[in-house]
Amino acid sequence: MFWAGILLGIVTGLLAGLFGIGGGLVIVPVLVFLFAAKGFSAELVMLMAVATSLATIILTAIAAVIAHHRLGTVVWARVYSLTPGIMMGAAVGAVVAKHISAEALRYSLVVFLFYVAVQMAFQMQPKPEQARQSKVLDFLVANIIGMLSSIVGIGGGTLTVPYLVHGQMLMRNAVAVASACGLPIAIAGTISYGVLGWDAGGLPEGSFGYVYLPVFLGTGLSSVFTAPIGAKWVYKLPAAKLKRYFSVLLLAMAVKLLLF
Repeated sequence: MFWAGILLGIVTGLLAGLFGIGGGLVIVPVLVFLFAAKGFSAELVMLMAVATSLATIILTAIAAVIAHHRLGTVVWARVYSLTPGIMMGAAVGAVVAKHISAEALRYSLVVFLFYVAVQMAFQMQPKPEQARQSKVLDFLVANIIGMLSSIVGIGGGTLTVPYLVHGQMLMRNAVAVASACGLPIAIAGTISYGVLGWDAGGLPEGSFGYVYLPVFLGTGLSSVFTAPIGAKWVYKLPAAKLKRYFSVLLLAMAVKLLLF
């Protein structure tokens, strides 16, 4: 499972760097199939896939934050404004995920995959508007972003970027802030899933609560090295066309999960 995680991390790191999306969009569906094939309990498969995905995002988010900080694109004031709500929402999301059925959790992921696939297929970009965003609004929206991200196992960039751009933040700064906000989402979500699953029955050996450590280590370590490579490929490959191809992959994953 560790080596499967290494391979998965190489692929997701490249995709994350190339398309500017969190690896969780790919990691969660793949882990669902992988864990099921390994005979994990059906009630645990989705929870462990989501929890393990969030854990891997900790490492990739750190790498992304360092890169964006060196470029001077992180607006730290907004990161600090969003972080408390994001962490609270991520903790709540883990509790919600544990108490809803595995079927409901699976359908939530399917809907989100369809949403991102359509967004990428049609190259939909958020438009800046004259929208006043206060600290109170940041806290409320951040709670929602953190909760949804924790439920489906992503870093939240696909939700955070549109909100920030809506408030007239430049796209490059919005992406940088969203990357930085992925770290508190991953930390809060991982800790919550770890604690909530501490006494759960039927967990495979090598688990920290619902987080499966062999895959976390393999995926997290390899994706940190391949994400920068993917980012460099943006300037060498037809990224817009590749996004449409990638959207087909996401749709296929959504359909596969729907029929799973």
